[in-house]
Amino acid sequence: MELKDIRNEIDSIDNEIIELYKKRMSCSQAVAKYKLENGIEIFNSEREKQILDSVEQKAGVYGKSARLLYFSIMELSRALQHDVLGSGTELKNRINSAQKTIPFDDPDIRIACFGAEGAYSHKAARRIFPGHQPVFYSPFKEVFEAVLNGQADFGVIPIENSSAGSVTAVYDLMLKYRFSIAAAADIKVDHCLAAKPGTDITAIKTVYSHDQALLQCSDFIGANKNISFKPFVSTAQAAKFVSESGDNDIAAICSEDAAENYGMEILRRGFQNNPENTTRFIVITKTMYIEPDADKISLSFALPHVTGSLYGTLCRFAFHGLNLTKIESRPVPGKQFEYVFYLDFAGSVSQPDILQLMGALSEELVDFTFLGNYKEFSC
Repeated sequence: MELKDIRNEIDSIDNEIIELYKKRMSCSQAVAKYKLENGIEIFNSEREKQILDSVEQKAGVYGKSARLLYFSIMELSRALQHDVLGSGTELKNRINSAQKTIPFDDPDIRIACFGAEGAYSHKAARRIFPGHQPVFYSPFKEVFEAVLNGQADFGVIPIENSSAGSVTAVYDLMLKYRFSIAAAADIKVDHCLAAKPGTDITAIKTVYSHDQALLQCSDFIGANKNISFKPFVSTAQAAKFVSESGDNDIAAICSEDAAENYGMEILRRGFQNNPENTTRFIVITKTMYIEPDADKISLSFALPHVTGSLYGTLCRFAFHGLNLTKIESRPVPGKQFEYVFYLDFAGSVSQPDILQLMGALSEELVDFTFLGNYKEFSC
């Protein structure tokens, strides 16, 4: 048989499969209506396992691949049933009733900011809330507590760096407090080495900075093994500590703003590993804001201990053509080898299919939290 003939046969088989798939999904719609009328849950794990086991057995040598194929079909079937039932009413109502405008210009809003004056968080706060003077808190938890206790309306905090990766402590706090994300900003990070005026760079024995900044400057650290590098609560507070110290053999890795703010001498500039080093900051709040031009969505969820559960969830995003920009897993406190996933993707809940997906996932996934739909500021 020639290749052309084989391909013609494949095309013929594919046409049959498509027609059968359409019939199967039509049956799924009928099942959804029946479940709606009789108050039956959409997800039946035992029924799905029976079908998958049967498919794998019947498919013989193609059993595992057939199981994967049917796993995807059943995910899409379940999604269709959620569409028919209009799942996720509670979440949809929350999203639809969210505030549409963030009060950036309101002189009375209170901003909690991680670190100290001159920190990169301060730069992010000034970019997002121009004209406002934030109140500074550290460590990270204190920013969340300020928002929780009503001391601040918004909190500005770093969550990810292009070189050092995720700020895991912040992800853990996001999963603990489940605040909404109202906005985000990407801030270019150019580190400098700063010390008290008149300090000789060759005399420096100890350098202080936040652990994320130290990670971002690991090449510099590796090349200066005669210097001790010690983590500090924030880059700006490290600068403040060095400027007020009586020692003349210490320095800080910080922003130029922080160095200038504390009257320090800059000994070296721009020595981070990545010249395009950037940190993403998020704005947290107890009130959900979704502005009309919001284009990024964050959510978190846990998954059942079932083979392929993560694949099945991600399949739903692929089905809608959504671009995942971040997926992070964090251990569940007090439990062994159980994880919560934090996920970012491009999109807006103003799109009906995305809103429907959020509604379906809110009912299907364990510990699901819609964290926000927001836009990013660039600096």
